Amino acid sequence: MAETIQFGEIAIGVTRKDIKHVHLSVHPPNGRVTLVAPTGTRLEVVRAYAVSKLGWIREQQAKLRGQARETPRDFVGRESHYVWGRRYLLTVREKAEKPSVRLDHRRIVLTVRPGTSKQKRRAVMHEWHKSLMHEAVPKLIAKWEPRLGVNVAGYFLQRMKTKWGSCNHRAGNIRLNTELVKKPKDLLEYVVVHEMLHLIAPTHSERFVGLLSQHYPTWREARVELNELPLGAEVWRE
Repeated sequence: MAETIQFGEIAIGVTRKDIKHVHLSVHPPNGRVTLVAPTGTRLEVVRAYAVSKLGWIREQQAKLRGQARETPRDFVGRESHYVWGRRYLLTVREKAEKPSVRLDHRRIVLTVRPGTSKQKRRAVMHEWHKSLMHEAVPKLIAKWEPRLGVNVAGYFLQRMKTKWGSCNHRAGNIRLNTELVKKPKDLLEYVVVHEMLHLIAPTHSERFVGLLSQHYPTWREARVELNELPLGAEVWRE
């Protein structure tokens, strides 16, 4: 059962799990704080640990507040859009034909019917983003399954507000944030490997960190880069 401890303006959600060490996290985009403690840890011990980390928590929250945020997109001509970490300018063509999106050198060409709303243009772009990820993700899973000795039963793509990915280790599937299509491909690979490893080690335990360090030694650098790239423009709700 989750508990909340409060230190001034900082609220920390506390849960207990069968782990050896305390895990403290500050989550994007708004700096939500969670603490996972070993089963049986007394609340006063948790509070003492949290007090010792208040400076670090405030520092992480300040970084998130100062982090660049993409400006809202209107899906009109000459707007900047990102695909696999590269910047493209959007060209919008209105034609009486099925909506489509394609890359043309340094441009993204969005074809829509005349009078198409911003919401519909966004939906067309999102479907295109998913198609790009459907091209990339199976190859990464096939590459890493024999290396990690796991079998991915399936993967799902969706907009996710606070995570880059998740794993249902019981069902054997992983879930990936479609925003990853805007980031460099090596960062997508890092998230795929991270979630696949949760099929072996479901929590962020010492075993999990050891396996991640063994198979993807640059994971810390990848995590920092991923979390320092601009956040999405939409309003995030947790």
